[in-house]
Amino acid sequence: MMNIPQNLLYSKEHEWVRFEGNKAYIGISDYAQHHLGDIVFVDLPELGTEFDAMTEAAVVESVKAVSPVFCPVAGKVVEINAELLDSPEKVNEDPYASFLFAVETDGTGKDNLLSASDYTPLCEEE
Repeated sequence: MMNIPQNLLYSKEHEWVRFEGNKAYIGISDYAQHHLGDIVFVDLPELGTEFDAMTEAAVVESVKAVSPVFCPVAGKVVEINAELLDSPEKVNEDPYASFLFAVETDGTGKDNLLSASDYTPLCEEE
């Protein structure tokens, strides 16, 4: 059974988003890390980089594939999870504690995100 926390929002591309005020923390879902397999490398965006909603912002590399990570909401990168540069496997161990990066956002793109109850059937169909 996939772990899909109720308190997060999700993109159709399997990113999760946790909003804290005007900051959005972004990572990949349990579904995504499970399908990628053992994650061996992450390429994170530079601080200060601005992204439009659903623009490729990071890369996660596993033993199976290289996968883009999209920024689900428009914003400017204000934090990266530098710990993952040395320990990318933490994404496999706990994908929801291991955010990749955070953006300061006005919420543009939030309307396109899915609740946990809307995201669950998407994972079950794939």
